[in-house]
Parts: sequence; C-alpha cells; structure tokens
Amino acid sequence: MHHTNGNGNFASFSMEEFLKKSKGYAVIDGGLATELERHGADLHDPLWSGKCLISSPHLIRTVHLDYLEAGADILITASYQATIQGFMAKGLSEKESEALLAKSVSIACEARDMYYERSSEGSCIEDGRVLNKRKILVAASVGSYGAYLADGSEYDGNYGDSVTLATLKEFHRRRVQVLAEAGADLIAFETIPNKIEAQAFAELLDEDDIKIPAWFAFNSKDGVNVVSGDSLVECTLVANSCKKVVAVGINCTPPRFISALILSMKKVTSKPLLIYPNSGETYDADRKEWVESTGVSNEDFVSYVNVWREAGASLIGGCCRTTPDTIRAIHKVLSAGSSTAVPSKD
Repeated sequence: MHHTNGNGNFASFSMEEFLKKSKGYAVIDGGLATELERHGADLHDPLWSGKCLISSPHLIRTVHLDYLEAGADILITASYQATIQGFMAKGLSEKESEALLAKSVSIACEARDMYYERSSEGSCIEDGRVLNKRKILVAASVGSYGAYLADGSEYDGNYGDSVTLATLKEFHRRRVQVLAEAGADLIAFETIPNKIEAQAFAELLDEDDIKIPAWFAFNSKDGVNVVSGDSLVECTLVANSCKKVVAVGINCTPPRFISALILSMKKVTSKPLLIYPNSGETYDADRKEWVESTGVSNEDFVSYVNVWREAGASLIGGCCRTTPDTIRAIHKVLSAGSSTAVPSKD
C-alpha cells in the first residue's frame, strides 16, 4: 500500500487507488469554524479559525476527531485562513508563522493517530461512532487570496487589476512549500474564486517541485460559472492540465447548484470529482455573518448525496455550517449505497 508523507514522492500517491480501496468513494469532513465555536473558541478575528492554531489547538484536534468518528476519510487542516502574511500582521515572526502552518498539519495527523489508537481492525460502530482502521488522508488547506483579505472577495473573486498572476504566486508560494513539507498527504486549494488563482496554484505546483499532490475546489453562486464569472469549464481545464492535481471539484457552494456543476466539469476532465457544499445558508459579507434559516436541513442535504454520486462525484463532504451530524449522515448513505445496489429514482 502506498503511503505518502512529507518526503514521499507525489507519484506514489494515486487518488484512483485510494478511492478503489475505499469502495469507489470517500467522505470529506465538514465545517470547522462553527464547530470550533460550539466547543468554546472565540473566532472574532481576521485570522478566523487560524487564530485557534495559536490559542486553542486542542479544540481543533477535538473537531478533527469528531469528524473521523462520524466517518470522514479525509481531514482538512485548519489552515484555510492561516497565512504567513496574516500572522506577521499580528506581530508574529516569519519563523513563528511558518511553525503555525506546520502545526495545522501536525494537529490533524495527531487526531488521525489518536483515532487509529481507538479504532478496531474490523468495522465497528459504538455509541454512533464509526471506529475502524481505514486509510485516512490529511489535506492541508490553502484558502484563496480573498480569504486572507477577509473582505468577502473569495465570494466574488474580484481582486482588481493590480493583482496579477505574479502577485498571487508570490503571495502563496512559501505557504504552499511549508504545508507540503509538514507531513500532509495532499494540499487542498479551496474556494478558488477565479481562473487566475487556479493558474497561480498550478504553476506553483509545477515550478516549486512540490512533493505531494493537490486538489482544486472552486466555488459558484449561480450553478454555472465560478463566483468571479469566469467559466467553470476553463477553470476545470487548468486543473486538468496539471499532473499534480489528483481531484477537482466544488466547495462552499449551495447544494442546489452542485449537480449541474459536476456535470459540466465531467465533460472536460476524467480526474476524480469532489464536492463539499456549504449548508446552503447565505453569507452576508458586509455583516460578516451567516444568515440563519436560509440553509437546508441535514436530511435535505443528505438527500442530494445519491444524486451527486450518480452525477459522478466520488469525494463528498460538507463546507461551512455543516457538522459531524451531516458527515455521519453522508457516511451512512454512501456506505449503504456501496454495499447494496440502490435502485435509481426516476
């Protein structure tokens, strides 16, 4: 069995092989920020969940463990909003900032180790907790430039003319290197709002001899294009042409848009497709808060899962405002579907 680590060659990791071993699908974890708050973290800070890397790493580990016990096969690290520039603006040194990035990966790896200690060789469910020795991947999260700006621009992808391909590569370069060397299995480039940032990530992966593979996840607010208005098909082609990208898909997007997005991506790539939508609630960027009651219930969210599988998604989880309960329900639907042939609903 191929294992990757910080020093492994990316070629030794095959997403297809990982998926084949896990019955053709894998479960990605769910939302982090709301879960951290539920455990008592205070996230009123431009660093958002990145702040917890400094103040309460144990809470991050607890949330990771909750997701593993809910059946997640892939943990995404708490580094979405963690950037060297953001930490340094808070007065940390470059070295301290890099150490915090690496810490986000080691916390997820610790949670995985703790889970392995608790789990049995066979498949077992105790008090509703899934406990089994399956292969679990740690994906190091890289948020967009807009996530660092914390002004909502990751939801519209409009960075203005002064932000060029070179600006974006310069901004992300060191962070990607640090995360790639910290022991994660892959890098998750998340909530990519436009084509230029996808190009920046693809070029960094190729030019900087990054030793682990990556996935690209775009976001959409209309079910057709990515949020900037760039063509999803063109963005998918950028991901498709990069050998180190082992899966491509959509995150942080309302569930109702997902099926159409999967179908349009499937036309231009044969890479595995991943989707982890938000709960469907609307984010008010001016007030910096989620608008309650605009989302779908866990039942409704999960009712989409078989539709997404049939459309071609093989990695499925949740983004903002989804919980371990959402992930537990996704795990249930997928494991039921893989052991019995589910008749398709007309």
